[in-house]
Amino acid sequence: MALDDTREKNLSFTPMVMEDTMRNGRGLSDQWADTVVVRPRTTERNITVHKRLVLAFAISILTLIIVTVIAVLLSVRFEECSGDSTASASHANLTKFNQSRDAHFNHRGEDSFHPWRQLRLPGSLRPLHYDLHIIVFTDNFTFSGEVSIELQCLNSTKYIVLHADRLLVQKAVVHSESKKTRALKIHRHFRYPANQVFVIAMHKELESQKNYKVNITFHAHIEDELLGFFRSSYVLYGEKRYLAVTQFSPTHARKAFPCLDEPIYKATFKISIKHESTYLSLSNMPVEASISEDDGWVTDYFFRTPRMSTYYLAWAVCNFTFKETVTDSGITIRLYARPDAIQRGSGDYALHITKRLLGFYEDYFKVKYSLPKLDLLAVPKHPYAAMENWGLSVFVEQKILLDPGVSSISYLMDVTMVIVHEICHQWFGDLVTPVWWEDVWLKEGFAHFFEFLGADFLYPDWHMEKQRFLTDVLHEVMLLDGLASSHPISQEVLKATDIDRVFDWIAYKKGAALIRMLANVMGQPLFQVGLNAMQKEGKDINIKEVMDLWTLQMGYPVVTIMKNDSVDNSVTISQEHFISDIKDSAPSNSSFQWQIPLTISVGNSSHISPESIIWISNRSESHKIGSVDDGSWLLGNINQMGYFRVNYDLRNWRLLIEQLMRNPEVISVGNRAGLIDDVFNLARAGYLPQNIPLEIVRYLSQEKEFLPWHAASRVLYHLDKLLDRTEEYSIFSEYILKQVASMYHKLGWPTSAGNGTNTQATYQTEELRREVIMLACSFGNKHCHQQAITLISEWISSNKNRIPPNVRDIVYCTGVSLMDEDVWEFIWMKFHSSTAISEKKVLLEALTCSDNTFLLNRLLNLSLSSDLVPDQDVIDVIIHVGRNPHGRHLAWKNFREKWDILNTRYGEALFINSKLINGVTEFLNTEAELNELKDFIQTNGGGAAAAFARALEIVEANVRWHSLFEEEFFQWLRKSPTS
Repeated sequence: MALDDTREKNLSFTPMVMEDTMRNGRGLSDQWADTVVVRPRTTERNITVHKRLVLAFAISILTLIIVTVIAVLLSVRFEECSGDSTASASHANLTKFNQSRDAHFNHRGEDSFHPWRQLRLPGSLRPLHYDLHIIVFTDNFTFSGEVSIELQCLNSTKYIVLHADRLLVQKAVVHSESKKTRALKIHRHFRYPANQVFVIAMHKELESQKNYKVNITFHAHIEDELLGFFRSSYVLYGEKRYLAVTQFSPTHARKAFPCLDEPIYKATFKISIKHESTYLSLSNMPVEASISEDDGWVTDYFFRTPRMSTYYLAWAVCNFTFKETVTDSGITIRLYARPDAIQRGSGDYALHITKRLLGFYEDYFKVKYSLPKLDLLAVPKHPYAAMENWGLSVFVEQKILLDPGVSSISYLMDVTMVIVHEICHQWFGDLVTPVWWEDVWLKEGFAHFFEFLGADFLYPDWHMEKQRFLTDVLHEVMLLDGLASSHPISQEVLKATDIDRVFDWIAYKKGAALIRMLANVMGQPLFQVGLNAMQKEGKDINIKEVMDLWTLQMGYPVVTIMKNDSVDNSVTISQEHFISDIKDSAPSNSSFQWQIPLTISVGNSSHISPESIIWISNRSESHKIGSVDDGSWLLGNINQMGYFRVNYDLRNWRLLIEQLMRNPEVISVGNRAGLIDDVFNLARAGYLPQNIPLEIVRYLSQEKEFLPWHAASRVLYHLDKLLDRTEEYSIFSEYILKQVASMYHKLGWPTSAGNGTNTQATYQTEELRREVIMLACSFGNKHCHQQAITLISEWISSNKNRIPPNVRDIVYCTGVSLMDEDVWEFIWMKFHSSTAISEKKVLLEALTCSDNTFLLNRLLNLSLSSDLVPDQDVIDVIIHVGRNPHGRHLAWKNFREKWDILNTRYGEALFINSKLINGVTEFLNTEAELNELKDFIQTNGGGAAAAFARALEIVEANVRWHSLFEEEFFQWLRKSPTS
């Protein structure tokens, strides 16, 4: 599953932390067995992997490094996905998974036991196959269904417990496979809504090791929401049209049919869908047969699926059209979308790169794609960026449709990364699936890491894994993981309501960062299957022991490197748990310790030494580094391969700043970006004086590469939002403008409006130009403002948009903020009339940039109370208004007043609520706002406790930063020669 990760503007925020002094050196039972085992919290889990996949990893060294080390040495249990050939002998060896702590099951005493009251299914029954028939009524948005579930009884039981939510069951019948002609007597059947289950209580026990069939007829609504089987709409040629699509991950298949809706319960599925002939239906497999009826209805029968979890099942009923292509290995790829989008060619790019990516992954993993077809479905409304249903991947339109000549390079990159992620899941996730949600970080971490490898395959000049991974993954997740409210990457999940906690950026981005760190530590040339340890720098490093410390502990370390005043060139290297707010450092966290692969180099004005690696296992260690004189500087975590921050003594920081001012190219691009990110975050957390990050950005006038500018833009953005309502804000903005001015005038503005997809040759140059223009306009460069006004005015007067696609968002936002209400109305009109998905997104965000509070309030009300703004975009409107200093109080007020509506609409959708809560609160920074947040949480915070805990920590830190550091910050700026 890909989550919405808007890379340019949706920036996470780490709290600005305060302290008076600097902090350098601060002080179910076993599913298939007869007995119940509650799994302990450990990573010592057996693993079963698709046999061909294991062989493939042995062939591909890098894949072998990543997958074998993670899977074998971290011992995360996966279920074998090799189909029905895994006979009953293997069932006894399948994965044990968590039961709730009080769910010990005594089968002999089951009559006095209520399995429907338990948090997990009892494990007495195993599904083998589902026959599911659905009839879709688009006139009243309902559907009826009949499901026949073939079950194997593993332990005798009187109860058939299935998941079912919001389904009205009309009839339930149970047959024994050995007595098919006569139905078994049912004592009663009932729903237990608290656990979203439907229970059939039998008159007599079902016998162990016998098969049974359960037939259930039911009906339900096709909801106007975002989960289960839901509806959406679009307008074509002035006519409103409807479609219905499924979103079952993680626990919403139960909203569409009764099933065993936990990932371990894999089965095959035979789907048939009856619908009006003006529609078509799609599912995971190709259509085997279609039967038309005289009354204008059609029934599509789909081929049987491989064994799969319920949350990867999918279907859709729509009147879309498609384009298709066929891979060299004979796989048919189709992209389905609104007819006008297909006609414009908006899906051509996605179709083209998907064909290339299937070939890339087949070659990389040495495993063929497992199904005969892959459909890509672009829908107007979806809770996530995309969902990797096996054979039917569903995307929200703005994450797959691209309009040549209109879409920017950054938009193209975003679309590319989402598609790469979802296609990777056809192997990691669909083919090989975690048996329970606590290990979701592994499949999502792999897919997130492969976003960058796959993008590098498509566009080698993008340098995604070496560069953009740092700013878009590493720097981003370290902000979140530096909070005291963070959590380990591997979390215990006891019940369905816990699942929300594991689908966050810790799982996706920290997972990817740890996989990348491990792959680089192990190196390319290595490796023996079943490796338990490796030799490095004379020390035996136990990989499982090393990685347990990274996966079972929250957070990450800050490594401090201090030169010693000695003749032996030794340095002292220490580690401690980095917490971005000293107030929240709990005493227990002082025991956190990691085994850290620290790469380190020594440099001077013209040269940097080859890196060496030191394994840091203790709280403090002394090491000899080589020749280090008074003019030499030390640099740790070369190219930011490790998941930690690096701090130095002030003398070394001064030397690094001098080096950047004189000759920045001596230090790699990745490390220049890393130094910027580390120094700002260390200063926020009180490890460094506030002037050190301000001094380091002075070198930017000499920086010719995009990545360090991008890193600087991100940290300055957060600082800007912390200061934008202070009395002395202009001192800060003028200081930043002075650092940006020379590069802004050197690069100028793009002149062509038609090169939006000419990315291979121009990516680095155009992204650098865009970053500098964005900084210049954001901080008030007059020339930048005038240029934006001129471009907007020319568009309005000629009604021809010649604004280069790569800077349209900057121009639109700047124009709306500086010009009159007529411009806002013009942009609002264009938002409604535009058919280009990427353009609509940019136009909508521009509307949030107004200085006019009346217009901002109008936008907030319209977005939530009408269908003018798509459901998934309502959240972005509120967040972007909150980022506008003129709209922050409006968004915060609107959020509190509309919380019940928002929580009802989005509360069950993974990530959306936490995204909203974080986005609205992250830049609140006054005592009054903090007290309002506390009051609100006390009254309303129960349903999203983790997200509100993070929000409270961030806002408290914002307030304390102003109290402790604001005066120091501005005092240096007032005295700075360049201010």
